Amino acid sequence: MRKVLNFVNDNKKIIIVVILIIVLVGTIYFLGRGGNKEPTKPTVTEQSETEVKLTAILSSIEGVGATNVMINESKDEITGVIIVCEGANSIIVRNDILNAVSTALNVEKNIIVIYSMNI
Repeated sequence: MRKVLNFVNDNKKIIIVVILIIVLVGTIYFLGRGGNKEPTKPTVTEQSETEVKLTAILSSIEGVGATNVMINESKDEITGVIIVCEGANSIIVRNDILNAVSTALNVEKNIIVIYSMNI
Protein backbone atom coordinates (compact mmCIF):
# COMPACT_ATOMS: atom_id res chain seq x y z
CA MET A 1 0.00 0.00 0.00
CA ARG A 2 2.87 2.31 0.87
CA LYS A 3 4.46 1.63 -2.53
CA VAL A 4 1.24 2.71 -4.30
CA LEU A 5 1.02 5.92 -2.27
CA ASN A 6 4.66 6.72 -2.96
CA PHE A 7 4.15 6.08 -6.67
CA VAL A 8 1.07 8.34 -6.72
CA ASN A 9 2.87 11.10 -4.84
CA ASP A 10 5.90 10.90 -7.13
CA ASN A 11 3.82 10.89 -10.36
CA LYS A 12 0.84 13.18 -9.59
CA LYS A 13 1.22 15.29 -12.74
CA ILE A 14 1.45 12.27 -15.04
CA ILE A 15 -1.55 10.61 -13.40
CA ILE A 16 -3.63 13.81 -13.73
CA VAL A 17 -2.70 14.16 -17.42
CA VAL A 18 -3.60 10.52 -18.11
CA ILE A 19 -6.96 10.90 -16.34
CA LEU A 20 -7.73 14.09 -18.29
CA ILE A 21 -6.88 12.36 -21.59
CA ILE A 22 -9.17 9.44 -20.72
CA VAL A 23 -12.02 11.82 -19.84
CA LEU A 24 -11.47 13.82 -23.06
CA VAL A 25 -11.43 10.70 -25.26
CA GLY A 26 -14.55 9.38 -23.53
CA THR A 27 -16.37 12.67 -24.01
CA ILE A 28 -15.47 12.84 -27.69
CA TYR A 29 -16.56 9.23 -28.17
CA PHE A 30 -19.97 9.73 -26.55
CA LEU A 31 -20.61 13.07 -28.28
CA GLY A 32 -19.74 11.49 -31.62
CA ARG A 33 -22.18 8.64 -31.07
CA GLY A 34 -25.05 11.03 -30.35
CA GLY A 35 -25.27 12.07 -34.00
CA ASN A 36 -25.96 8.52 -35.19
CA LYS A 37 -29.21 7.97 -33.30
CA GLU A 38 -31.59 9.08 -36.07
CA PRO A 39 -31.55 11.42 -39.04
CA THR A 40 -32.02 15.08 -38.33
CA LYS A 41 -35.51 16.43 -38.70
CA PRO A 42 -36.24 19.58 -40.64
CA THR A 43 -36.10 22.81 -38.72
CA VAL A 44 -39.07 25.12 -38.50
CA THR A 45 -37.88 27.17 -41.49
CA GLU A 46 -37.45 24.19 -43.83
CA GLN A 47 -40.46 23.05 -45.84
CA SER A 48 -41.04 19.78 -47.61
CA GLU A 49 -41.80 19.76 -51.32
CA THR A 50 -45.43 18.90 -50.52
CA GLU A 51 -45.72 21.87 -48.13
CA VAL A 52 -44.29 24.22 -50.76
CA LYS A 53 -46.68 22.93 -53.44
CA LEU A 54 -49.68 23.09 -51.10
CA THR A 55 -48.78 26.65 -50.06
CA ALA A 56 -48.67 27.71 -53.72
CA ILE A 57 -52.00 26.04 -54.50
CA LEU A 58 -53.78 27.50 -51.49
CA SER A 59 -52.38 30.98 -52.09
CA SER A 60 -53.85 30.92 -55.59
CA ILE A 61 -57.39 30.27 -54.31
CA GLU A 62 -59.50 33.43 -54.33
CA GLY A 63 -59.61 35.11 -50.93
CA VAL A 64 -56.94 32.97 -49.26
CA GLY A 65 -54.03 35.43 -49.51
CA ALA A 66 -50.65 34.80 -47.88
CA THR A 67 -50.40 31.26 -46.57
CA ASN A 68 -48.19 29.12 -44.34
CA VAL A 69 -48.53 25.33 -44.33
CA MET A 70 -47.15 22.69 -41.98
CA ILE A 71 -47.69 18.97 -42.54
CA ASN A 72 -46.99 16.65 -39.60
CA GLU A 73 -46.05 13.08 -40.53
CA SER A 74 -45.41 9.94 -38.53
CA LYS A 75 -44.15 6.72 -40.15
CA ASP A 76 -45.05 7.88 -43.70
CA GLU A 77 -48.57 8.83 -42.64
CA ILE A 78 -49.93 12.37 -42.40
CA THR A 79 -51.15 12.95 -38.85
CA GLY A 80 -51.99 16.64 -39.03
CA VAL A 81 -52.05 19.70 -41.26
CA ILE A 82 -51.92 23.30 -40.08
CA ILE A 83 -52.86 26.14 -42.41
CA VAL A 84 -52.38 29.77 -41.44
CA CYS A 85 -53.64 32.30 -43.97
CA GLU A 86 -54.96 35.83 -44.32
CA GLY A 87 -58.41 34.83 -45.57
CA ALA A 88 -59.25 32.33 -42.82
CA ASN A 89 -61.78 34.71 -41.27
CA SER A 90 -64.21 33.91 -44.11
CA ILE A 91 -66.20 30.68 -43.64
CA ILE A 92 -66.32 30.24 -47.43
CA VAL A 93 -62.52 30.50 -47.73
CA ARG A 94 -62.06 28.13 -44.80
CA ASN A 95 -64.35 25.58 -46.48
CA ASP A 96 -62.46 25.93 -49.79
CA ILE A 97 -59.14 25.40 -47.99
CA LEU A 98 -60.47 22.39 -46.09
CA ASN A 99 -61.73 20.74 -49.29
CA ALA A 100 -58.56 21.52 -51.24
CA VAL A 101 -56.19 20.18 -48.56
CA SER A 102 -58.27 17.07 -47.90
CA THR A 103 -58.34 16.28 -51.62
CA ALA A 104 -54.70 17.17 -52.35
CA LEU A 105 -53.29 15.11 -49.47
CA ASN A 106 -55.99 12.42 -49.40
CA VAL A 107 -56.56 12.90 -45.68
CA GLU A 108 -59.60 13.20 -43.45
CA LYS A 109 -60.81 16.73 -42.77
CA ASN A 110 -60.65 16.25 -39.00
CA ILE A 111 -56.81 16.36 -39.03
CA ILE A 112 -56.74 19.73 -40.80
CA VAL A 113 -56.84 22.97 -38.81
CA ILE A 114 -57.06 26.45 -40.27
CA TYR A 115 -56.09 29.66 -38.50
CA SER A 116 -56.30 33.29 -39.41
CA MET A 117 -52.96 34.99 -40.04
CA ASN A 118 -52.00 37.81 -37.72
CA ILE A 119 -51.40 40.73 -40.10
